[in-house]
Amino acid sequence: MVVGESGLGKSTLVNTLFNTQLYPPKENVELTHETPQTVEIQSITSDIEENGVKLRLTVVDTPGFGDFVNNEESWKPILDSIESRFDAYLEQENRVNRRRMVDNRIHACIYFITPTGHALKPLDIEFMRRLHTRVNLIPVIAKADTLTEEEVLAFKQRILADINYHQIQIYQAPVYEYDDKETIAENREIMSKIPFAVVGSDKEFEVEGGRRVRGRRYPWGVIEVDNEEHCDFVKLRQMLIRTHMEELKEYTNDVLYENYRTEKLTAMGIQQDPSVFKEVNPVQKMEEERIAHEQKLAKMEAEMRAVFQAKVQEKEAKLKQSEEELYARHKEMKDALEKQRLELEEKRRRLESGRPMTPEKSAKKKGFSFNK
Repeated sequence: MVVGESGLGKSTLVNTLFNTQLYPPKENVELTHETPQTVEIQSITSDIEENGVKLRLTVVDTPGFGDFVNNEESWKPILDSIESRFDAYLEQENRVNRRRMVDNRIHACIYFITPTGHALKPLDIEFMRRLHTRVNLIPVIAKADTLTEEEVLAFKQRILADINYHQIQIYQAPVYEYDDKETIAENREIMSKIPFAVVGSDKEFEVEGGRRVRGRRYPWGVIEVDNEEHCDFVKLRQMLIRTHMEELKEYTNDVLYENYRTEKLTAMGIQQDPSVFKEVNPVQKMEEERIAHEQKLAKMEAEMRAVFQAKVQEKEAKLKQSEEELYARHKEMKDALEKQRLELEEKRRRLESGRPMTPEKSAKKKGFSFNK
């Protein structure tokens, strides 16, 4: 979906993005009393091919947005269109046979900001506040060639400040755990360009070196659409078609649509027990099983450690008891030996103090003789 005031180059940018004439050249039409006074919703479907991959693209335009004196509710027809597509998809989900479901939900909304160089207008803020919970918002600064590089940088900072102040959720690229450094760096570079300062043109001009480029010719030179030094068109196209197409669709389905579906069914009085018909995410289930397995291993390890420590403590207690018994026996034997030593010392002392007769004299007195 492309949204913005008339004259900001929405049709030209779409033709430039997909390198095809989705929108025919416009003719100047005089205003009459039959001119519609409400925002229209127009859809154009076309088959495009990118690097050999065929893609069916539907562009939803919103002519009339912001073109009236009173634009108080100019966002309402756009919001109604987005929600009606959600309702149509919800109705298909409720069918018995859901094999051939047609997804016509809006997966991205490119919102064109007038290049005033000052800040967001109240209409810009109100529109994004009303729609940021229903669609992936991608703000772009239209006709950025009317501003200098310094003015573009300052304007981007003011726009992001207003978006943050009003808590508006614009599209942010998801970060996956297994992304390599090159992919992470590429995503950061793309996201750093938001809001994209773009220039659209399907006309070709010849520049120095004989090259033919798409761009806009001025007296001082040519602004090249596909030159990243001139504008952010290449990054915008890269995000929409090459790097983040699936992410935009996934976020629409998994977050924006699911939130709307929940609100819709809750308003209808339908309640669901979270334990019944619980949707299972295979990746999340594998992660939960891994965590449960790790917790089980940790519990088994703790139990084995506790049993091991109990056995070690029991063994240490037995060794300590045996050591105490050996020490007691050793002390008892030592005391007994010490007692015997003291008794022998006492006997020796008595013998020495009484000077008993030698064995030879004692034998003569008893009538015995010894032959030498």
